[in-house]
Amino acid sequence: MFELFKIGFLSVTFLDIVDILLVTFIFYKLYSVISGTIAAQIFYGLLIVLFLSFIAQAANFKALGWLLKLISEVWVIAFIILFQPEIRRLLVLIGRSPIMKLFLKGDESDIADIVAEAAFELAQHQHGALIVLVKSVGIRGVVETGEAINSKVTKNLLRSIFFPRSPLHDGAVIIRNENIEAARCTLPLSVETSIDGFILGMRHRAGLGISEQADVISVIVSEESGSISIAENGKLKRGLSREALRSYLRNSLQISKERGIRGIINHIKRNRNSA
Repeated sequence: MFELFKIGFLSVTFLDIVDILLVTFIFYKLYSVISGTIAAQIFYGLLIVLFLSFIAQAANFKALGWLLKLISEVWVIAFIILFQPEIRRLLVLIGRSPIMKLFLKGDESDIADIVAEAAFELAQHQHGALIVLVKSVGIRGVVETGEAINSKVTKNLLRSIFFPRSPLHDGAVIIRNENIEAARCTLPLSVETSIDGFILGMRHRAGLGISEQADVISVIVSEESGSISIAENGKLKRGLSREALRSYLRNSLQISKERGIRGIINHIKRNRNSA
């Protein structure tokens, strides 16, 4: 392995640097998960024991090294048994990281299910709604016109926002990835006022207008009729059922993700060819 530099008698290679960075990242993530809990105190103690064990091995203190190694092994087992919830949270965070999402199936079906169920229940009560799902590039300018939410998408949260007496029910909700970025957002209106004889209200014109200007999907629930519509790429589809809406969202979001991954791969290939 190619040697980068030396620290005394120790030679440091590129693999050593990668190894140190990975261990540092793991400890940082573990600390961020257990910070503020009782597990943090035991975590600090475990770090001290591991550090002393490393020093003992480096100094060739065999008896002390053996004792510290024995303590650390027992402590690690106890740590895993006692703090399963914190470790589970850490694994969930790792699974949700952007890098892992490139290799694992994403949550397109979850988002599609949540939005479809929320839209259907809102339609049943004839509560108007306008939900914008961002597919690729964000629409920061639009988000800044509303009230910041920054919360994970849930059906009940969407229903609460669009409840007629809610102060946030006017305007659009912007969803990006798995989060509601903002509510009560103002969207640009489409110049179209009717499609195939259907007169477009302000909510439909807004949903259609943002789809003409950005790579998004607009889900529109009519307050007057309770019908569900979708706007994408400047085209409007009306009268969707719950299952049709769910299927449409799943397919469109999955296609968008696959295009994004192919774009990354093609970008890497182009850089290699030009190098």
